[in-house]
Amino acid sequence: MAVTSVESARSGATARPGALLAGLDLHRSFGSTPALTGAALDVLPGELVAVLGTSGSGKSTLLHCLAGLTRPDAGTVHYRGEDLWAGGDAARSALRRTEFGFVFQFGQLVPELTLLENTALPLRLNGLRRKAAEQRAADWLGRLDIAELAGKRPGELSGGQGQRGAIARALVTEPSVLFADEPTGALDSLQGERVMSLLSAAARESGTAVVLVTHEMRVAAYADREVVVRDGRTDGAGRAR
Repeated sequence: MAVTSVESARSGATARPGALLAGLDLHRSFGSTPALTGAALDVLPGELVAVLGTSGSGKSTLLHCLAGLTRPDAGTVHYRGEDLWAGGDAARSALRRTEFGFVFQFGQLVPELTLLENTALPLRLNGLRRKAAEQRAADWLGRLDIAELAGKRPGELSGGQGQRGAIARALVTEPSVLFADEPTGALDSLQGERVMSLLSAAARESGTAVVLVTHEMRVAAYADREVVVRDGRTDGAGRAR
């Protein structure tokens, strides 16, 4: 089934033609507290979409549902025309290793590994030999202007350096979709601008679509399109920049 034919039974909403990833009419509650109440978002190949909203609006829950981390109570998520939640956990785990990349607010690098080893880790987990994995990792560290820090461990890096390392690790597998949840939230404005400039440039160079959750307009300014989440719902198609 093509993504262009995906339709929400509740709302009649459809994904844009050619959408790589589409979530429609998504509902998710935690206990008696609703987080999503009919949210929808799609992303085209190579597109950078900023998901804006205040704390508690549901934007991170939306990202987690789209990424296969949290199962929605209702609604559909399709990736490359296939229902993301129709398969088992193993299939979604494989997608997260190969097709999806992730950057979170605090980077979450492995403290015992060097920056080079952290960046190569997804490739090693996918079975690539160490030398080849580290060569590709070194290339990505160079693209993000931190090649000289390859031998450092996370505790020896600044916040901005560590976040650039997390971006390199996320992009080293050349994923089709990168999910970034408040990637500059722990950084000062100067570091945040640097990280966003490098993230957007690297993603566009590799043709990676980006779903970026943020509450900062200066971060959203790097996106092709903005979608606002309010009280668990999205503002329709969003605003193109």
